[in-house]
Amino acid sequence: MKLVFNLSLFLLAFLSFNNESFSLTDYQIKRFCKKEKRVYSCIKNLQEKKSDLQKGKLIEIPVKPYKR
Repeated sequence: MKLVFNLSLFLLAFLSFNNESFSLTDYQIKRFCKKEKRVYSCIKNLQEKKSDLQKGKLIEIPVKPYKR
């Protein structure tokens, strides 16, 4: 009984965590790039990364520190 419970729990956890990611919308890209010095190059770069992500290619995502 314990084996069946552990197996079902494992399968539930395995199926609930899938490898799916969502790209930014155009509005979110524009809002994010509004703070950058080079707005148009930022928008172009993020849109290229968005298309690569939708095609299934791996992309590198920079992490910006939070400033108060």
